[in-house]
Amino acid sequence: MKRRHADLQQHIAQLLAEPAYAGHPLRDALESLWQHTHDQLSRIERITHLSDGFQSMAREREQDISARFDRELRRLERIVRISDHYQDVMRDLNTALKEASSRDALTSLLNRRALMEGLKEETERARRHGRSYVLAMLDVDHFKQINDCYGHDAGDRTLLALADLLRQRMRQYDWCGRWGGDEFLLLLPEADIVGAVSMLERIVQHVHALRIPAGTEQLAFTVSVGLAQYMPGEKHSETLARADQALYQAKQDGRDRVACLPAIDVAGPEGAAGSALYASGVADGA
Repeated sequence: MKRRHADLQQHIAQLLAEPAYAGHPLRDALESLWQHTHDQLSRIERITHLSDGFQSMAREREQDISARFDRELRRLERIVRISDHYQDVMRDLNTALKEASSRDALTSLLNRRALMEGLKEETERARRHGRSYVLAMLDVDHFKQINDCYGHDAGDRTLLALADLLRQRMRQYDWCGRWGGDEFLLLLPEADIVGAVSMLERIVQHVHALRIPAGTEQLAFTVSVGLAQYMPGEKHSETLARADQALYQAKQDGRDRVACLPAIDVAGPEGAAGSALYASGVADGA
């Protein structure tokens, strides 16, 4: 295209320079047309140059925007990763704090607050669905003497050994925790009092086999248990009070035993009905 344009330009220049066409009526028109065409071509060339420059600038700007966008995108991705990590840390921290707030520091069992929440929930569930549960309060016999004679470290080891035993013997959906001091609370959903007595008697028996290192000695200990079955319509505090009364009765009857409220038939199909308070002696065979 450029070669043809150069040839045409040269040819017209030769025609305009030819003396023979000096007076030709079309010479001036051809010269004017050629000048106009030359001006238009120059204008088009300038516009093309400006367009190329603008396109180049636009392309560079687009590349710069794209590069800045990529940088910003990578920065946002880093922020998102940091945010996700921070949320994971906060979630883990909240879980740990919630766990810590519901666990006893020594035994890692549920603490009193968590047990009270579980007791309220289970009482409400029992009231709604017409079901029952059994509450057991378990206490280490003569625990103060253990601390006084063997030291608080031996007392702590005693509580830890008992906590491990309870963890092993409880059902998966039972609630087990440290009520305070040397007292433990067991919440047994969907349990009946006879089955609960049998279960706690086995736990009392297993306690007999525990031995706690105390200097050069091996310390043995016993526990007393008080049971109460939830009665329809009563408050959780009332069930708790009856379990506490049963524990007191077990202590009064000689310790190392299970006592329960309310009345149950413990004589079996051939015996008579049970008394208002059932106490099962373990150590003395009562």
